[in-house]
Amino acid sequence: MTETELKPFWKKLFKFNWKFGLFLIALICIPRFILVLQANQTGNYGPIGAIMLVSALIPFIFLNKYGRKKIGIKGTKKIGGLILSLILGIAFSLFLFIIGKELYGGSYHNWYEYIGKSYNIPKGIAGNDKFIMFTIMASTGMIFSPIGEELFFRGIVHGSFAKSIGDKKASVVDSLAFATTHIAHFGLLFNIGVWNFYPIPTIIWVSSMFLVSVLFFRTKKLTGSLLGAIFCHAGFNLGMIYSIFYLL
Repeated sequence: MTETELKPFWKKLFKFNWKFGLFLIALICIPRFILVLQANQTGNYGPIGAIMLVSALIPFIFLNKYGRKKIGIKGTKKIGGLILSLILGIAFSLFLFIIGKELYGGSYHNWYEYIGKSYNIPKGIAGNDKFIMFTIMASTGMIFSPIGEELFFRGIVHGSFAKSIGDKKASVVDSLAFATTHIAHFGLLFNIGVWNFYPIPTIIWVSSMFLVSVLFFRTKKLTGSLLGAIFCHAGFNLGMIYSIFYLL
């Protein structure tokens, strides 16, 4: 008998395939997209933390022990791979900072400038106060979204599509879903009570999110575990937050 990834209750309703993956994308990504847009307008980012928590729980809700291991929820002995994953994530985020700075300077066409406004960094903050705020933001940024997004996108979503179309094509699908979802973070911009859309900066940002998503998948393969993707994602967020605090 072929072992199944889904828990007994869920396998009565679903098959672990691309249709299930599409269901999960609709279940999580559509509400998340709306919540992020609302947060950009209201300044209340609490619900985003909640959606990250739900994303992290999805594999544990739907998958049995075999299924969770199958999608990469397991340890790794490749410590060097984890360190490399972290470094690659930092490098990619700093490269993206350079592109944004060179093309758009300090305007909101620059993705890090726009995302940075959500951090509510007080003007004139410096020294220990700035370092403490950076440490808090970096710590949360390196934990919550990397775990939530990687367990979801590179984990259960990728695994369900990979069961139907293979690893490489599944990586394209989960990367497209990840990149499209991030249009809510930068693409549809809310500033001084007005919504704006900047096509070229958005295309660059979404393309970058697609590429870094593929990188997350590669580091998962490198380490044989979702820990590789989580470390790479954590490195990316660290580099982005450092850029926002100290390089802009």
